[in-house]
Amino acid sequence: MEAIRPVPRTLLRDRAYAAIRDAIVAGELEPGAVVRDADLAERLGLSRAPVREAFSRLVDEGLLESKPQSYTRVTPLVAADVRDAAAVVGALHELVTRTAVPRLTDADLAVMRAANERFAAAVRAGDVDAALRADDDLHDVLVRASGNRAAAATVARYTPLIRRLERRRFGEGGNCRSAGLHERLIDACAAGDTAEAVRVTAEIWRGLEELAD
Repeated sequence: MEAIRPVPRTLLRDRAYAAIRDAIVAGELEPGAVVRDADLAERLGLSRAPVREAFSRLVDEGLLESKPQSYTRVTPLVAADVRDAAAVVGALHELVTRTAVPRLTDADLAVMRAANERFAAAVRAGDVDAALRADDDLHDVLVRASGNRAAAATVARYTPLIRRLERRRFGEGGNCRSAGLHERLIDACAAGDTAEAVRVTAEIWRGLEELAD
């Protein structure tokens, strides 16, 4: 498993969490797969304690489910859960966009444009992982510019649930979100048109809710 590999012994709990989360989102740990702290600790080159802490966080976030003294396993992909997550994340992206647009700098816009170029290139190449990373990079500019830490934390918590389904759908031949929508969003941001930027953001995330159907 590419995502399950030894990590430096700093911020062990967070690094264990990120590695296991990424393996779940990438499908390396498939829905229904039983996970054991001892096995993953060995693969990650860690003790069992930070892996157990990571398990607890992932259970809380809906990527793992646990029955005490019995099993811990990857949760199934449930369309209703993804729709709910997409609705929450989408609403928060609208919120941060409304706050962020007046604060964006030329450097911020340049980062968004570069991210969209990577996104479009990844879509053309069929590189789903690169497309999703670029998509995150683009929208993260708005999240950071908004300065809303509560929104940022909630987006970070629920986005992996959505990404897991996105990745599977794209792997089955589905379509990535349009780079054209991103272009419209960036143009609205550059023009300082907050209302249009929010409308495009809503359109982007509405598409993700529909993906779950």
